[in-house]
Amino acid sequence: MGKTIGLAITGGISAYKIVDLASKLKKDGFEVVVMMTKGAEQFVSPLTFKTITGREVVNDLWNESQEYKVQHIDVAEEIDLLVVAPATANMIGKMANGIADDLISTVFLANTAPTLIVPSMNTNMLENPIVQNNIEKLKGFGVKVQEPDSGILACGVSGKGRLPEIDEIYNEILKILKPKLDLKGKKVMVNAGTTCEDIDPVRFIANRGTGKMGFSIAQAAYNRGADVILVSGKSPLEPPEGVNFQSVWGADEMCEVMLKFQPECDVIIGAAAVGDFKISGVAGQKMKKMEDESDVLTLQLVGTPDILKEIGKKKKDHQVTVGFAAETENIVENAKKKLESKNLDFIVANDVTMEGAGFASDTNIVTFITRDGDIVPLEKMTKDDVADAIIDKVVDLI
Repeated sequence: MGKTIGLAITGGISAYKIVDLASKLKKDGFEVVVMMTKGAEQFVSPLTFKTITGREVVNDLWNESQEYKVQHIDVAEEIDLLVVAPATANMIGKMANGIADDLISTVFLANTAPTLIVPSMNTNMLENPIVQNNIEKLKGFGVKVQEPDSGILACGVSGKGRLPEIDEIYNEILKILKPKLDLKGKKVMVNAGTTCEDIDPVRFIANRGTGKMGFSIAQAAYNRGADVILVSGKSPLEPPEGVNFQSVWGADEMCEVMLKFQPECDVIIGAAAVGDFKISGVAGQKMKKMEDESDVLTLQLVGTPDILKEIGKKKKDHQVTVGFAAETENIVENAKKKLESKNLDFIVANDVTMEGAGFASDTNIVTFITRDGDIVPLEKMTKDDVADAIIDKVVDLI
């Protein structure tokens, strides 16, 4: 395939599994440069990787190399992708904080190609807030992080932290190096975030939506070659690079912007947490705090526009529309009603009360419901993976 993979192996017990990954990559035509920490060498011999790849294993920043003049610079310039697997808490901490005191952490800083890290460690270590913060920092720097699996760990406990199956890591590598461009030439509009409805010039009402799901969908569509419009309400997230980002505040504004762009779109996906209510009369000045906490303030609420329903009314034959049903009860029944009333091609239903499926979570548990009656439940997965599954379904419909 003409691509070179930098395979950086750190000192986790799952290091021995990477032998199979190196072998698979080599058999499929990739050039593989293996880097190892001293900890990794406690679990598997560098000679094993040298035999498989036909290349010297780079394992010491200060060793003289037969292949490289300045090892960390030359390796970083050669590779098309850096894969750190397994990635220990120690290495993740170094990478997140710019510490370069060994070969792998130094290559990481010199590297300009994409980076994929695959954390693998004890559950308590993985869930430590410091480790989680470091992982989030790396994501913020554009590093791709593959979620660990759950199961029985080497330490004997059961929980999250297992290295994913080698085929899963391999597929993630292919996704980065050989992305599908099956939406090339298509225009996709996604809404995301929470809408906000003013009470007065200072206060507003909103909901718990963060935009994570919608932003992931926008990124997935862009990765597949689409021209993407992302219409977002309030969100703490940075919009993906390359998308046409439209920032809005309330439901009325979001509806107006989406209806304006609708005629030029092939796909419209509604993932925003659009508020159902707004204040009937917004105060012109800040409302003063009541002197007595027992006093009652009554706000009169009226409905907001049903954005996807309005889009459904103007839907053209070639357009694919997708909605979300974030429910707390009668999930499938309520989702089916929304599917029909909004004239959607399929709807993504989820129970926001389930652990791992609510607002602000990095994961989701969803069910696809189509117009022809198919009900397809998906297992718990990251929102990035849910986004890919949604785009796969959209491509099938197109």
